[in-house]
Formats: sequence, C-alpha cells, structure tokens
Amino acid sequence: MTEFIRKRTANAKNDILSGITVALALVPEAVAFAFVAGVDPLVGLYAAFMIGLITSIFGGRPGMISGATGALAVVMVALVAKGNAMGAPSENLGLYYLFATVILMGIIQMLAGVFKLGKFVRLIPHPVMMGFVNGLAIVIFLSQLGMFKEVINGEKVWLHGEALYIMIGLVALTMTIMFGLPKLTNKLPEALIAILVVSAIAILGNIDVATVGSFIRDGGGDGLKGGLPAFQWEIFSKIPFNWKTITFIGPYALILAAIGLIESLMTLNLVDELTETRGNSNRECLAQGGANIITGLFGGMGGCAMIGQSLINIKGGGRGRLSGIVAALALLAFILFASGLIEQVPIAALVGVMFMVVIGTFAWSSFRILNKIPLSDVIVLIAVSTLTVIFDLAIAVIAGVIISALVFSWENAKRIRARKRVKDDGTKVYEIWGPLFFGSIIAFNDKFDIKNDPNHIEVDFIESRICDHSALEAIFNLVNKYEVEGKSITLKHLSGDCKELLYKSSAKFREVIEEDIDDPRYHLAEDPERFNKPLSEYKL
Repeated sequence: MTEFIRKRTANAKNDILSGITVALALVPEAVAFAFVAGVDPLVGLYAAFMIGLITSIFGGRPGMISGATGALAVVMVALVAKGNAMGAPSENLGLYYLFATVILMGIIQMLAGVFKLGKFVRLIPHPVMMGFVNGLAIVIFLSQLGMFKEVINGEKVWLHGEALYIMIGLVALTMTIMFGLPKLTNKLPEALIAILVVSAIAILGNIDVATVGSFIRDGGGDGLKGGLPAFQWEIFSKIPFNWKTITFIGPYALILAAIGLIESLMTLNLVDELTETRGNSNRECLAQGGANIITGLFGGMGGCAMIGQSLINIKGGGRGRLSGIVAALALLAFILFASGLIEQVPIAALVGVMFMVVIGTFAWSSFRILNKIPLSDVIVLIAVSTLTVIFDLAIAVIAGVIISALVFSWENAKRIRARKRVKDDGTKVYEIWGPLFFGSIIAFNDKFDIKNDPNHIEVDFIESRICDHSALEAIFNLVNKYEVEGKSITLKHLSGDCKELLYKSSAKFREVIEEDIDDPRYHLAEDPERFNKPLSEYKL
C-alpha cells in the first residue's frame, strides 16, 4: 500500500504546478471560443471546468487536458444563430438549442465508446499525424496573432508604435524565460514562472497592456466573475422535444461528436508518443461523451481535448490525472474567488506561452524527411497541414486517411502477379501472388488466356488472399468463363477464411475448390501453430 501511494504521489508537485499553469492558459482560450460561438464567456469557462474535471477523472489519457475548443466553436456559430431566429430575441433560444445539441453530441460519443469505435484511430497513418500536428501548430500560431490587435471605436485594429513594441517585448520575455529556465533548473514550471514574472513587471511597472480582463470586456463580456454552474431547467421548458428539433440539432450533434472524437483521439495519440505510454481510446470516448452530457445540462458549450493546453501540461511535467483535476478546480477558483487577479494577467504572457507551444508542437523533422519518404506520403503530409489551416481538423484528417487509403489500394493493385507453368499431364497452373481485391481485379483477369488454355486449369492461391466482394465476383466469373469453354478449373491452396467466403457466395465453388491438399507449405500458412509441431506430424 505504501508503494502504491508513493508511486501515485511521486509526480504530485509537477502535476499541481502544471495544472495551475494550464488553468491560466485556459481562461482566454475558453473566453475567445465562447465569443466565436456567440455565447456568454461563462458558457465557455463552465465547459472548460466541467469537461476538464470529468475527463481528467474518468478519461483514457492521464495528463490530457480537455475543454471548450475552437474546432467545435466554429460549428456552433450557425447553430446558435439559427436557434435565436426561431424565437424572440429576449428568449435566447440559440443558447438552449446549443445545450440540447451538446447533450445529444455526448450521447453519440458515448455510443462510440460502447461500440469500441475508438480503436479506429489506429488506422490514421503517420503522415496524417505529422500533417495534423503541423497544421494545428500553424492554427494555434495564427489564432494568437489576433491578440496583437486592440479595439478602437468598436473595431479591431493592429497594434502599432509603443503599444506594439511593449507587446512584442513581453511576449519575447515570456518565451526567453520558458526557454532559459529549464537550462538552469528543472524543478520550477517554466510556463507558470514566466506568467508570474511578466505579470509582476506589468502590474508593478504600471505598464498599459492588454490583460485578460480587457480582453473579456472588449469582446462584450462583463468580466470573469461568476457563480457555480446551475442545472438548466429551461432546456426542457423552452426546447420542444419533437422530430423537428431532432432534425435541426441532429446534424450539428453528429458533426460536433465526430470533430470532438477525432481531435481528442489524435491528441491522445500525440500525448502517447510524447510520454511513451498508452492511453485507452474507448474509455476516452465514454468520458468525453459523459462530460458533454453533464456540460450541456449545466450550461456549458461542450468541448473535447485541447492539444495546446495538453502540450503545456506535458511540457510542465504534468503526467497524472491530478494535473487535469487541478487545472479544472483552479479554473473554477479563478471564476469564484480570484477573478480580479486573473483579469490583471497580461495577454502577452499567455501569447508567449502559446508561441512556445507552437514551437514544441510543430514537427520540424518533417522538413528533414521530405526527400526521404515516398512522394505520396509527402502529398498527404502537406495536404493535411493545409486543410487543417483552411478548414478544420476533422476534414483534414478524413481527407488524409482517404488519400492514404487510395494510394495504398493503388500500390497493392499493382502487386498482383501470376506465375504460369504446365504440368506433365498437360494441366496449366496459375500461381497467384498478391492480394485480390477491387483494385487488382482488372490486372488479375488479364493474367488468364481462357481461349488458348488447355482443358485442365489449376489456380493456386497459396501466396494470395481474397479480400472483398469484387474478388469473389472475379473468381466466380472466371470459373464460369472456363466452363463455358468446356474446360475444367480447380482452385487450390485457399485459406480457411477465403473458402468460407466463397462457399457462402455460391454452392458452385464446392465443385471447383480442392480440399484434400498434401502440401506442407499450405498447412503452415493455414495453421501457424503447426510451426511448433514435430515434422513427423506433417503429411508429406
């Protein structure tokens, strides 16, 4: 028991300090995404608190941070606007339609976890992962450029003159501290120290800079202070639960669920690589879904994993669930008790932290390997990076997987081979090599000379596999063509699963498939356990 407690608390200091740093970085992000979605800043902050806390406790990836994200916020804009148009302006129906959508989104995500769909993240190729990381780093960088603007007469304009130089100086100071402090000591969290130092300089020096408080007020908010999240009974009184509502919120919920899961599982994979540990993708799906259901019921805008904050946490030494729990509880404490202090933190300090995250996120090695990997992988990497910046993460990843799958299919389609020989009795043998699937059917059919072949044909599949319905149809048509010519055909060395597919598709195959095969190569391929048996057991 003592050993168990020792292991659990070994990293407690790093988890706590890293969690506080993450909480500071969560504030402007959650507020900004709430503004993007067209809702009150507290809706974003409540989402960051509730989703962060629930996924930290129950999620499949300790150390990963979840909250309100920009990828989801951009989808919510149209939902909120259309919802508001369904009632009077004072009803604020868009907000309650958003809560209902987040609840449905959570249900869909939980179903994905129940049916263990999280494992499909393994199908994402490495070039897609690198493209995702690079694209996301660029997106984070571009999102921070908006902090270099100020509001004048209701319009945002770029900083200039002294204000710009001060902003750049404080950002550079933050980055310098974060870069240099680890070289002096690893016992202090560089991001938190950098934020505290820059905040102290700005406050004590009475420097006129944009702060968290001014950022909220410029966006139309009243401030950071709020109370505990309250159960939203108005969802059930203001939103009619009928088919019309389902058809309205359903597509949004499905899109949000897909984006949330893809972003979360991709972030989970990235944290796995950074920490050299393995998370549980299906458990993460369940936790994300449950968190979004609770968040919708208690007035949050929904969310998923946040790669920027997750990387801040990992870089700060946060590895356990405690780091995410501390981040969520610290964020709530800021809202309840320390809003005045947090509102004084300069935006420049947080921008500096995020710029360091960008530098640490971008896969700089991708430049070095561009001329060492296949051209198709280079295209996928660049395409995913570009699409992530232009559209969003979900579209980029799906497009990258589709391109990779098409390239894989094309390359395998070219690998179908047929070695031909004639036995002493005049039987012609076609030895097939390579996978037989939709992409290789044409090449497979071209191997046979039905008109000029002898009367007896054998097709040997010991080095091939039947993969799909197209392959079944190709073999069925081949058998028919030989029979029409009055010639016999035998299929040999089919694996058990291939024979099962053929037998299910047509009874005709029972007449042409040879079952009794005296060939040790075939038995070794069919039953790997035979490798462990003595040679005397083989039928030679």
